[in-house]
Amino acid sequence: MSHHIVEVKDLYFTYHDGTPAIRGVSFRITHGESVAVVGANGAGKSTLLHHLNGSIVPKHGEVRIGDYPITKERLKEVRRTVGMVFQNPDDQLFMPRVFDDVAFGPLNYGLPSNEIEARVDKALAEVGALDLKNRSSTRLSAGEKRAVSIASVLAVSPDILVLDEPNSDLDPRARRRLIELLKTFKHTKIIATHDLDMVLDLCPRTIILAEGKVIADGNSLEIFNNEKLLKRSNLEKPLRMQECPDFGKQK
Repeated sequence: MSHHIVEVKDLYFTYHDGTPAIRGVSFRITHGESVAVVGANGAGKSTLLHHLNGSIVPKHGEVRIGDYPITKERLKEVRRTVGMVFQNPDDQLFMPRVFDDVAFGPLNYGLPSNEIEARVDKALAEVGALDLKNRSSTRLSAGEKRAVSIASVLAVSPDILVLDEPNSDLDPRARRRLIELLKTFKHTKIIATHDLDMVLDLCPRTIILAEGKVIADGNSLEIFNNEKLLKRSNLEKPLRMQECPDFGKQK
């Protein structure tokens, strides 16, 4: 695919019980951008992300990756271009060993065994987890599982990374390590998160969803300085942008 652009046009999605999740969403993300998708719980973030790699195929509206719309016929090609890291690593890690989980994608694309081994080693090394290669995937810490789940996506060499709450369940050190890791990636990155401080570290652009609609799309700092917009979205300023009380001040 040429020009690894993500374009969403007038996308709608309704759950089986009739609850609307996505209502007329449109945006365009160009090659190399790092974009945050934020919003309160139930705003539609995860549902939107699942459309971007074909986990949900659009029925109303269109999602285009490069020059082509996502359709059932193009899913294999789309998933080689768009790598998705799910919110819960246990949804992504299901093989007996870390090696098997990271090798799963390249193996399904029919790559030779020597290239699969090289890709696994490279992906695990990139996330600082090469020493976990022969460990059981079920006996990892939350931070280790997150690193391996990212490695399993990197092993197929995607051009676009889509990450759903990538720092959930991480302790502060693991969170910082993840942020530094994501800074090194030159991919297009689309990150759904509640962590607005992480957005400041990684994403110059932010899209706010509320009740399945885009209510803001622009410069992250400008958006986070708009208190009326944040209140409307049930969000608060990133901690580093909030005033700190002077605990030492005498009354």
